[in-house]
Amino acid sequence: MASKKAVKTGKPGKSDKEIAPEESSKFEISKIKEFIREVKNEFEKIAWPDKKHTVGTSAVVVLLVMMISFYLGAVDLILGKLIGLVIK
Repeated sequence: MASKKAVKTGKPGKSDKEIAPEESSKFEISKIKEFIREVKNEFEKIAWPDKKHTVGTSAVVVLLVMMISFYLGAVDLILGKLIGLVIK
C-alpha cells in the first residue's frame, strides 16, 4: 500500500490535513511485469479436474437443482391450495 503524507490546503472551512500519495507510488512497469509473472506461476499450480469428474459433478448439481425445484413447487402448490380453502 502506498504511504501517504499530509498536505496543507490553505482553504477556509477545509481540513488542513488532506491525504495525497507520495512520489514513490507512481506507475511502475517493472512491478506490473513482476505481478503478471507471479500470477502465471500460480496459475500453473492449479490442479484442474478431468472431463469425467467435471461432467459427473455437473450432472449431480443439475439433478439436485431439479429435485429441489420440484419439491418447492409442490410445497408451494399445496400451501397455496390450503390457504385458499382457509380464506373461503
